[in-house]
Amino acid sequence: MRRIILASVLIAGLGTLASADTWPSKPIHAIIPFGPGSAVDIVPRIVFEQLATQLGQGIVVENKAGAGGTLGSAMVARAEPDGYTMLVHSSAHTITPALYPKLNYDIVRDFVTVGAIGSVPNVMIIAPSKGFKTVKEYVAAAKAKPDMSTYASLGVGSAVQMSAERFRISAGYESVHVPFKGGSEALTEIIAGRVDYYFCPIATALPHVKDGRLLGLAISSPKRATALPEIPTTLESGFPDSDYTFWMGVFMPAKT
Repeated sequence: MRRIILASVLIAGLGTLASADTWPSKPIHAIIPFGPGSAVDIVPRIVFEQLATQLGQGIVVENKAGAGGTLGSAMVARAEPDGYTMLVHSSAHTITPALYPKLNYDIVRDFVTVGAIGSVPNVMIIAPSKGFKTVKEYVAAAKAKPDMSTYASLGVGSAVQMSAERFRISAGYESVHVPFKGGSEALTEIIAGRVDYYFCPIATALPHVKDGRLLGLAISSPKRATALPEIPTTLESGFPDSDYTFWMGVFMPAKT
């Protein structure tokens, strides 16, 4: 039911593109500016499965990762505004200009918003072998050895990096940023213990937390996640202004 509701909301936005007699007459391309395995990859694929069925046309999903999501976004900004190219992005889309002042596209001028497809809490995950049981224990250790802490993300400006940085600044410790192209690569390094922690979307982290390969220390959303109700939020753990809402939405080239 949740999938159908999400797809129906998206269809309502897409239905304004052209008359039902002419659109869609061919497959639609959806560009995801991050690698496979991230929430921005998993959630849209679930929604598009329903959307393709209801539209009667295939939706071809392509991962175009790189430069914090700007490579894939630039492709869509330059695409024909004919209703056959979509961009799936996250809350990171809105702060891109602040991080990349020399962008070759404008997030307001070059895109039209179709609609939101979900909001996903991030969970701070760490390998059990690290020996930490609570987020406060990790913060205390990071403060004691400021040159030792590391965290993973999907690149500079990605929503998971913003989540990690917001928490780090609130907690008041230093940590080295280790960017990856995809969520699968980041998870592999966290599980192996080569990188300390990762503010990972729950959709991606949940199976690994449930089977004990990873330990969840804190949730980044303002309220606890129903999928992991036993894990406290960063706010509950005593870190003010540390929450971060990670949303995902669909955009198309301007003038679509």
